[in-house]
Amino acid sequence: MPSIFQHALGRDFGRLHPEMRRRFGVGIDSGESCVGSGVMVRIWHGAPFTRPFLILGTRRNILLPNTGQNVPFVIENYPYLDSFGRETVTFVRTFHFPCGSRRFDATMVYSPARGCVVDYLGTHQHLSADLLFEADDQGGLVIHSCGYRLHHGPMAIRVPDLVAGDTTVRESFDEQTGRFRVDVRVVNRRFGSLFGYQGTFAARYLPRAEIPASIKPRRECV
Repeated sequence: MPSIFQHALGRDFGRLHPEMRRRFGVGIDSGESCVGSGVMVRIWHGAPFTRPFLILGTRRNILLPNTGQNVPFVIENYPYLDSFGRETVTFVRTFHFPCGSRRFDATMVYSPARGCVVDYLGTHQHLSADLLFEADDQGGLVIHSCGYRLHHGPMAIRVPDLVAGDTTVRESFDEQTGRFRVDVRVVNRRFGSLFGYQGTFAARYLPRAEIPASIKPRRECV
């Protein structure tokens, strides 16, 4: 069965660099998990008034209030079936700052009803966004977020666009270094740039096994 990212990209999946296809082909049927480790060359945030908002997000492993350069970084992509029977892939990012580690958690599923990947953010999946995928002309991947929703019990409440942050992720494979490059930017339509990071990492693939309990979200939403 195709991975959730193959579903999202359709024919565009074949335009990705082979290493990108392997990385985003991770799923239950692929038999692999992917763990990347590297360095974020730069982690930044916007104007000072954005910092309280970013600090608030850290309570649920959402967003980053810290800034830094050459910050060690790990990303863990484990496929599993969630409690609703959906194929899910974790995107748990850990940034090792001198003052301590910060995590930015996400779990992704493909929604046939929405026709896209849904990205559930944080330890309790309180916030979700629809993700739109496209391959670029160099075999890289561009991801845009839209349609943010807050989840409370069985209810999902749409977040107004003027309040939400628009995320753009660009990921590619550098053949000269044998590493993946990633650039993430979160921008609010009213307040401007919120935060972002750029860096590189190497990936290693592990036989798919039971997902570590520390990686899974504490609550799941649909």
